[in-house]
Amino acid sequence: MKYRYVLLVFSLLIPLPLQAALKIFACEPDWAALAQELGGEHVDVTSATQAMQDPHYIQARPSLIARVRKADLLICTGAGLEAGWLPVLLRKGNNPRILDGQAGYLMASEHVMMKEIPVSVDRSMGDVHAEGNPHIQTDPRNIARVAGVLADRLKVLDSANREQYQRRYEDFSLRWNTAINDWQQKGASLKGMPVVVYHRSWVYLQDWLGLKEITSLEPKPGVPPSSRYLAEVLNRTQEYPDLVVIHSQYQESKAIQWFSGKTAAPVVMLPSTVGGTAEAKDLFSWYEDILKRLLNAQRSDND
Repeated sequence: MKYRYVLLVFSLLIPLPLQAALKIFACEPDWAALAQELGGEHVDVTSATQAMQDPHYIQARPSLIARVRKADLLICTGAGLEAGWLPVLLRKGNNPRILDGQAGYLMASEHVMMKEIPVSVDRSMGDVHAEGNPHIQTDPRNIARVAGVLADRLKVLDSANREQYQRRYEDFSLRWNTAINDWQQKGASLKGMPVVVYHRSWVYLQDWLGLKEITSLEPKPGVPPSSRYLAEVLNRTQEYPDLVVIHSQYQESKAIQWFSGKTAAPVVMLPSTVGGTAEAKDLFSWYEDILKRLLNAQRSDND
């Protein structure tokens, strides 16, 4: 009897194991950052892609397959952005918790208003997505919409911590909506600013800030420009002396430098996700950096 009592007392002194963190597999850094904001210490988040990678094109590496196999929640952009590699990861990962139809499967693009949905799609159109333009993360209002859906999923998948997820979501929403209002005031002068893009990555940003896209340096999405096409672009943009060229961190191109040299238009590299620049360390500083770079380009044009 005394021996059993000693064992009982000893067992009470041993700390109980902490509840395992919810494992979240994000396809892009922006969704990883959002998951971390809402999940805090209750989630273990990993991103399949890094900021300097084009999310259209990565390899389904064994390390990613292993992470998919263990994930409780998958959050990706969807709309075909990851079509070249995500299906392979899901098939080889063989994880029923994160398949379509399950609570652990979340495609952000299914919860926002999509732009540029084509009537039909064929290969002659280039890299066009049947579900619409997938670069939804460049409008912070879309981040807000996805945050609500993600918070609900976290509460379903980890009901023991649902109150903490709700508190974190409410705190994030308050800070985020305040930031959106601030950004819109700061960026009011950008409305109508003519831009040439390299790839049509910025249609949601353009809609939010009122930028005026004149044309793209790609003749079709994903198709490099020919010299003949660039000459056409040059003629098309001559009436816009305050033109600005924008591209993302992984879209360096000789075509951009050629066009800027011919027009003297400032070239602005905008981070398309968290980590795209040294300044874009989280969701908030990411949008701050985008605005700062656009406003600096506008000032240089006016000098």
